[in-house]
Amino acid sequence: MTRTPIHSDRTPMNASFRHTAAAASLLLSVCHAQAQVAPATLSTLDQRIAAVTPKLTTWRRDIHAHPELSGQETRTAKAVADHLRALGLDVQTGVGGTGVVGTLKGGLPGKVVALRADMDALPVAETTGLPFASTVKARYQGKETSVMHACGHDGHVAILMGVAEVLAGLREQVPGTVKFVFQPAEEGKPDTGDGHAHDDEAWGAKAMVAQGALKDVQAIFGLHLTSNIPLGVVGYRSGPLMAGSDGVQIKVSGRGTHGSSPWTGVDPIFAASQVVVGLQSIVSRQLNITKEPAVLSIGSIHGGNRDNIIPDFVEMQGTLRTFDEGMRTDAKQRIVTTAQSIAASSGAKADVTFGPTAYPVTTNPAALTEASLPALKQAANGKVTVIPKVSGSEDFSEFQKVVPGFFYFMGAAPKGKDAATAPANHSPMFDFDEAALPMGARTLAVLALDFLARP
Repeated sequence: MTRTPIHSDRTPMNASFRHTAAAASLLLSVCHAQAQVAPATLSTLDQRIAAVTPKLTTWRRDIHAHPELSGQETRTAKAVADHLRALGLDVQTGVGGTGVVGTLKGGLPGKVVALRADMDALPVAETTGLPFASTVKARYQGKETSVMHACGHDGHVAILMGVAEVLAGLREQVPGTVKFVFQPAEEGKPDTGDGHAHDDEAWGAKAMVAQGALKDVQAIFGLHLTSNIPLGVVGYRSGPLMAGSDGVQIKVSGRGTHGSSPWTGVDPIFAASQVVVGLQSIVSRQLNITKEPAVLSIGSIHGGNRDNIIPDFVEMQGTLRTFDEGMRTDAKQRIVTTAQSIAASSGAKADVTFGPTAYPVTTNPAALTEASLPALKQAANGKVTVIPKVSGSEDFSEFQKVVPGFFYFMGAAPKGKDAATAPANHSPMFDFDEAALPMGARTLAVLALDFLARP
């Protein structure tokens, strides 16, 4: 979800968080938008979460030691499916690739709610020194690379497996149906291992939606562990929470020649340099950032192979982050116009493409957020805070395009680490306090039950 230099489809989230310093009942009732929980039923749920907590740690460490890249989550998916079947759930596998959907039908009639966890890992060489650290390698972009759960997805899977076990044990009292959605390929389009992405238009959440994962669902909830919020604190935001993202590729073509006589050709390096500078005016001078912020960064530029040869072309890659779909469309058009016009002024040509990764804005609907907040505060013992917008991206947004969805961050700063300086998601040093696992399970269980109990 969040990035350091490892992956091109996100930006680090910790900068947004660094200023930011569970209990439910099966008989939840709603009175004036406040969840009411009987102490006895609250205690029952807490006891069940406590009983499953050792399993949460075991599952997390096993998944962490066996990470799998986007679209390759076969071992993780099998472990999830086997667990859900053992609980007596209806289980679908192969949804959106390696995705798994488990359906728990409660003993009482009611609505349908979904809970989501993402399963994939990243092409990162782990340096945490943990006794269960990953030593796994896999093919990525045509090369063998180390693989690590550097974004907490191992914890997300363990949490949702735990919630499934807790609620399955209480199914006769559940007023409705709960779908447990275990999603592949959140981190990006699956790679074939030979340097090429799959040609399929949909992957990850979008592919699961296309294959019916949200059929009959009326709301979906998801969380993300972060080392940059103190343990036990929940961060949320109504409206735009995480940025939409678009990969940007620009090829500036000129005419190669000898470096001693540039006038005999068209220098694409000079043109590309001007394009990079010109692109910075889009956010700083052309977009109304009093409405929503935006970020445009060029992170890669390549051209030529010798000091005295002007090449035929230069290729660059970047990322666009926006919090409004209208601004997103406008910014993309301005990128095309700016690059093409500046290149043409030097006699060169610029071709602009977007992708292969693209994520909509992750937006928490105001109505669902407001309705869910009392239960969230109850589950987190009041440790809930509004956080700034996050310029990282999440394909939970694809679920939100189909049904109302609420996404939040679960603080999990490692023991002995300051949340302000702890290694952030996507760092090879990333880790989280496993005490956040039962807390995460508590919040998801409460939100699901609260939604099902509401008229």
